[in-house]
Amino acid sequence: MRRLRIVLLVLIEAGCSVTRQRPAVVRAAEYLWSQQSEDGGWHSRTYGLLRSGQSLTPFVLEALVEIPHNVSPLPTEKMDRAISFLQRNTRSGAMGMVDPEIPDYPNYATALAVSALSRLRRPGWQSQIQPMVEYLRKQQFAEQNGWRPEDPAYGAWGMGGVPRKPPNTGHVDLSMTRHVIEALRAAGVPVSDPALECARVFIERCQNFDAQRPVDTDGGFFFSTTEVETNKAGRDGARFRSYGTTTADGTLALIALGYQPADVRLRAAERWLTTHHRAMAVPGFVGEVYQRWPRGLAFYYASASAQAFRALGLPQAAQVADSLKNTQRADGSWTNAENLVKEDDPLIATPFAIRALVASGSLH
Repeated sequence: MRRLRIVLLVLIEAGCSVTRQRPAVVRAAEYLWSQQSEDGGWHSRTYGLLRSGQSLTPFVLEALVEIPHNVSPLPTEKMDRAISFLQRNTRSGAMGMVDPEIPDYPNYATALAVSALSRLRRPGWQSQIQPMVEYLRKQQFAEQNGWRPEDPAYGAWGMGGVPRKPPNTGHVDLSMTRHVIEALRAAGVPVSDPALECARVFIERCQNFDAQRPVDTDGGFFFSTTEVETNKAGRDGARFRSYGTTTADGTLALIALGYQPADVRLRAAERWLTTHHRAMAVPGFVGEVYQRWPRGLAFYYASASAQAFRALGLPQAAQVADSLKNTQRADGSWTNAENLVKEDDPLIATPFAIRALVASGSLH
């Protein structure tokens, strides 16, 4: 009997050891698949707006499909249900508009759906994304909607829904614009396309950069050209301060728009990121009043900065991966104690963490 107990204890310990040694990204993927609802979507239990699953489902799915299949194979039946959820919840090419009175981040959701479906390339994917791409095109702050190059919002994308006409911009920001740019590129839209040429104007306006006076500008990015209060790091004199999440977003947008490594704008953004990077603590926030943001944006920054460093061919993403592995919960998820941007919801933090791990190459 004593020998049997010893054998059982050894087997249990061996099983625990195997569990501990399983890759963080695999455990995270298993957690997310376990949270999928019968309708194929992912629905927040933390935030009411995200309970519909319209924006959350493409957000989660896009992270899952980034994991190499030889590391974490995609379960066919669950994938079928997720794609069916996207199809059922698309209205005139838009995700997030099932209830027009309560839009669920339609431009962001549609862009992520396009990116996920373009990466999967399942049969019929091109016909599925075509109306989505057309919807995104119609949403741009460009001549088609009455906007001119001198307008601060020109070239950008906002929240979505009914296209905005001058002078009513609504919410306009770098994050949503970056994700739409990447979605259009994933769908095969060339950098020479008029929509992307137009987007360059907004992206460059969000960068603290002046080629004629480089000493006076740091090369980083801020959030919005139209809404002062959304530039979370505040001002430094007449300029908005650059900070980590926006500079990573801006860097990825420049790369998606075809800027080459030798381009002065991309080099300036790279310098800002490499000199300010601090693992998962978002850099760029100065003063006590801003000190919740470095924690609140931690997982977004982990994701965006790791992707930016990978695209630039730099090694800093490894620091992010180490921080994530040390904070993963027993069920495979992550959560942020700071709820400023909803990262306390594990269905938000965990997909960000997966993207960071994949970008850093930390898969085993």
